[in-house]
Amino acid sequence: MFAIPAVLFAGMSKGGFGSAASFAATPFLALILEPGQAVGLMLPLLMVMDVTAIKMYWRKWDLRVAGVLIVGALPGIILGTLLYGFADPNVFKFLIGLVAVGFVIWQLGKSRKLFPQPKREMGTKSGLFWGAMVGITSFISHAGGPPAAVYMLTKRLDKMTYQATSVLVFWAVNIMKVVPYSFVGIFSKQTLTADLMLLPFAVLGVLFGVWMHHKVSEKLFFGLTYVFLAVTGTKLIWEALAA
Repeated sequence: MFAIPAVLFAGMSKGGFGSAASFAATPFLALILEPGQAVGLMLPLLMVMDVTAIKMYWRKWDLRVAGVLIVGALPGIILGTLLYGFADPNVFKFLIGLVAVGFVIWQLGKSRKLFPQPKREMGTKSGLFWGAMVGITSFISHAGGPPAAVYMLTKRLDKMTYQATSVLVFWAVNIMKVVPYSFVGIFSKQTLTADLMLLPFAVLGVLFGVWMHHKVSEKLFFGLTYVFLAVTGTKLIWEALAA
């Protein structure tokens, strides 16, 4: 039952209601599951959300911006695969917690304009670098939103193009993660069975997120979410270090 609100939230974010926070379901689930189980459970659901969302934003993306990030993500995914093969599970719990807390800091800094907006667009080399960051953070905890945003925000995309480009990037990145996840044994019969039960909530969350994207203010909702995410991330870090 704990997974249902987490999946609904991720779906709402994928639908455009605070899309950068769609990874938040993974830290929440990591409180009750092993890190590998948490990311393995979420990937098939995120892929269903991607398909649902991509129909809503079809061909409204900037293909060049998306392509640079997608190509750059590949070495990051490869690095994540190698790290997972050698690291203790508590290392991944620590990394998930670290990304969660880092995300909250990034969001707060961005909202208070502590991170200056670049005065010129980033070039392809910078885009490939941030794409690699997308790959590694996405592999660890489906948290590629912030590094993707660092690059995309320099492109001065309008709201619709930005959201559509983000949807396309993570549709491709999530597909790219299937084989590596299978190779390192992240998927299991239990996670795939749970995915079947949670599938309707994934689709419902995306549709609800699209509606909320146009109708509802995000400020209070995500303010509370960031508090829970900071607490969750801190707890994961503490548990990993204690172990």
